[in-house]
Amino acid sequence: MYGYYYDSSYLIFMILSLIVSTYAHFKVQHAFNKYSNIRCSKGISGAEAARGVLDFNGVTGISIERTNGYFTDYFDSRSKKICLSDNVYSAATIASVSVAAHESGHATQYSKNYFPLKLRHLLVPITQFGSNLAMPFIILGLMVPTWGFFVNIGIVLFSFAVIFQLVTLPVEFDASRRALETIKATNMLESSEIEGAKVVLKVAAFTYIAATFTALLSLLRLIWISRNRRN
Repeated sequence: MYGYYYDSSYLIFMILSLIVSTYAHFKVQHAFNKYSNIRCSKGISGAEAARGVLDFNGVTGISIERTNGYFTDYFDSRSKKICLSDNVYSAATIASVSVAAHESGHATQYSKNYFPLKLRHLLVPITQFGSNLAMPFIILGLMVPTWGFFVNIGIVLFSFAVIFQLVTLPVEFDASRRALETIKATNMLESSEIEGAKVVLKVAAFTYIAATFTALLSLLRLIWISRNRRN
């Protein structure tokens, strides 16, 4: 059993995951830091940008609140609020406008009943359930030879996390698309600043691509373990 668990032949999956995740984190940090230091010419804060996107798209009943932390921006459909981190809420930079507009893009999706977003919400409890039980099942299956089928059950449970990540991709891409289109339509940023917004939104989307890639690699690694166990 321990041979399967520490088989160096599948360490490449872990190394690839680490490389991709680290690269994505670096790209986001670099882009956000760069464009957080460039004030937008019209002086629109993140909170104002978020409200502007909502108003342009006819979205009502959504509050915009400040939250503590760094990269803690999100849209909560249950409480119908957009939470913006300290460095986004009041800052009037290209980065803050881009991030805030993206979160309002999610609120717009919610108000328009965007199907991939609804599907992602439905998958949340299933994904949490599967993720919590996947590894215990796999470990039991590896420890007890007669319970080998538990490994396959664990792989099926973990696959829900992969499905969730795949569904997340179009949700995030669409939110960024809505954000950028509204920024252009409302002239929140000058034409010379739009390229910076594109960069911020693109690298943010890349983090979700990296997360999906990592989840797929993890699934392949579990399948590799299962195949080795049978051989």
